[in-house]
Amino acid sequence: MKRISVAQPTLNGNERKYVLDCIDSTWISSAGKYITAFEEAFARFCGVKHAIATNNGTTALHLALVALGLQAGDEVIIPTVTYIATANAVRYCGATPVLVDVQAETMNIDPAEIERKITPRTKGIIPVHLYGHPAAMDAINEIARKHELWVVEDAAEAHGAEVHGRKVGTLGTCATFSFFGNKIVTTGEGGMVTTDDDKLAESLRLFRGQGMDLKRRYWFPVIGYNYRMTNIEAAIGLAQLENVEPALAFRSQLADWYNEELSSLKDELVLPTQDNGTKHVYWMYTVFLKAGDSRRRDSLMRVMDEEGIETRPVFYPMHVLPPYAEATSYPVADTWAQRGINLPTHQGLTREDVTRIAAVLRQALRK
Repeated sequence: MKRISVAQPTLNGNERKYVLDCIDSTWISSAGKYITAFEEAFARFCGVKHAIATNNGTTALHLALVALGLQAGDEVIIPTVTYIATANAVRYCGATPVLVDVQAETMNIDPAEIERKITPRTKGIIPVHLYGHPAAMDAINEIARKHELWVVEDAAEAHGAEVHGRKVGTLGTCATFSFFGNKIVTTGEGGMVTTDDDKLAESLRLFRGQGMDLKRRYWFPVIGYNYRMTNIEAAIGLAQLENVEPALAFRSQLADWYNEELSSLKDELVLPTQDNGTKHVYWMYTVFLKAGDSRRRDSLMRVMDEEGIETRPVFYPMHVLPPYAEATSYPVADTWAQRGINLPTHQGLTREDVTRIAAVLRQALRK
């Protein structure tokens, strides 16, 4: 039987046409019509004034923090369960990522734990919309306003997710996205920063292009970075956005299929939930073992791999990784991160594939 990958891009629109147009026109580097078109289209998609394209999601995060003035000695609050880029971008600025435990239901940052980690050095909060479920932005923004902090949404995995009808990317001071090959919208590599703040947008564009003055060529008033997206990448992204609504609808359907197929395993698995007022976009359909630890989880994943089904573990918490290791206990993260599995989640799957995945998972749980 065919091997089922955990993720793969869907390139069935105008991607080839637009890329060939870049090649034929010779506009293949970090200037060209597709960059502007992609930025404008992504801003419309999110419902935000500005979208600034970058060469990947990590540089989008770093660029946002630089533009916000983060400096050595500052602190930024982040969830301990996230992809390491969230913490790394803070460190790139010489600042300290301050870790906070997560909510068991969504694995997103727990607002109830944020306030006690705030110090006079705290400058901002980076909530992560993990695996496509939005963080509790109402509570987070209330805390941020109270303490005069900025909020950078790490929306790398959550294109199109919503809170009370507003898309992520519009819910903080600014937001960052990734367009890596396994994301809902991909450019191969690539990222984006979104904001409604005109002054911040201007600063983001300045630092993105080596710090060159936007109105005076080859004049560099600041030390900047080469974080620009190529025209070819933007061409792929524009084609992807043309089909983003069907892509999001398919992921919702895929989650329904999984929910139906796995409903008989609710005594053994915790299935994804969706908080009231939110839209989960299921970048990854993630399940958790109700009992056991990482050894049992990894054993189950090996069985699935032997049956031709690729899976992924939930991210290691930051506090167990060598660069950010702490002796502190984070009870939710310590328990649930060991039990989480990302099942295959992409548009190449069929209902029959989901039935097969569920059957193999059921079989693995019995071993």
